[in-house]
Amino acid sequence: MEETYLALGSKILEEGHVKEDRTGTGTRSIFGYQMRFDLAQGFPLLTTKRVPFGLIKSELLWFLNGDTNIRYLLQHNNHIWDEWAFERYIKSDDYQGPDMTDFGHRVLIDETFKENYQLEHKRFCEKILTDDVFAAKYGELGNIYGAQWRHWEKKDGGFIDQIKNVIEMIKSTPDSRRLIVSAWNPEDVPSMALPPCHTMFQFYVNDGKLSCQLYQRSGDVFLGVPFNIASYALLTHLIAHETGLEVGDFVHTLGDAHLYANHIDQMKEQLSRDVRSFPKIKLNQEKKSVFEFDMEDIVIEGYDPHPAIKAPIAV
Repeated sequence: MEETYLALGSKILEEGHVKEDRTGTGTRSIFGYQMRFDLAQGFPLLTTKRVPFGLIKSELLWFLNGDTNIRYLLQHNNHIWDEWAFERYIKSDDYQGPDMTDFGHRVLIDETFKENYQLEHKRFCEKILTDDVFAAKYGELGNIYGAQWRHWEKKDGGFIDQIKNVIEMIKSTPDSRRLIVSAWNPEDVPSMALPPCHTMFQFYVNDGKLSCQLYQRSGDVFLGVPFNIASYALLTHLIAHETGLEVGDFVHTLGDAHLYANHIDQMKEQLSRDVRSFPKIKLNQEKKSVFEFDMEDIVIEGYDPHPAIKAPIAV
């Protein structure tokens, strides 16, 4: 099943359109691609490079908790959302340190700047963890995934818990064609640190199995998409567990699927590696609700990947 992801990487390298992008890094891009993973055949955690499953778990549980502040992530040594919060901080009047403008690019070419950045970033994270007021102000990312999934604000007041609602619909009306959760709220997009890349997902029940299709408007194929595959596969497992279903397929539909210009060599290296068997996932059977799960309740067994391949994140 991993071959469908590798085929995407190969297709972009061979056919991708060279495009400018928001980050200024530059990309090779194609539009419209679909991958399918049979979750009964193994958990789709890529083996051609190590993908850190602990980060995927903590991020998904963060979303499911309706949380939008990076403090929870930092408490679990998860730094994948740091840059967006840090960027907001350095642009504020409260920041009095050295110039951090365009830190995502400068850190790659200037060793002295990299040292300063690492020091300021470390101070920022420590303050998020230890200072409640600072964390509330600068750890907050706006109405991103957790807020839209669990606390979609209604025009007439109150909130919609989309995750809770879709679980109840799967239990009561499994043949419904409205088993949908959306993260794309046009009113909130301007206030988000990063508008949702994975914009909506839909569930489908057949023959006692739960399948999920994700529509992702924008996919960072080397760094982000492997996380997205595993995250939504895990979400499907968790919801299937609560609703008493087996897992079916995870279908991943991408809009703008791209490789950043500084990920090209890394993708080529990954494509040169042989594919290994996907691992299995084990859930704590004593936990009945999606919202009861903690990190230790989700375990991957038999994961034997090739080594990780480092690449810079585009902010």
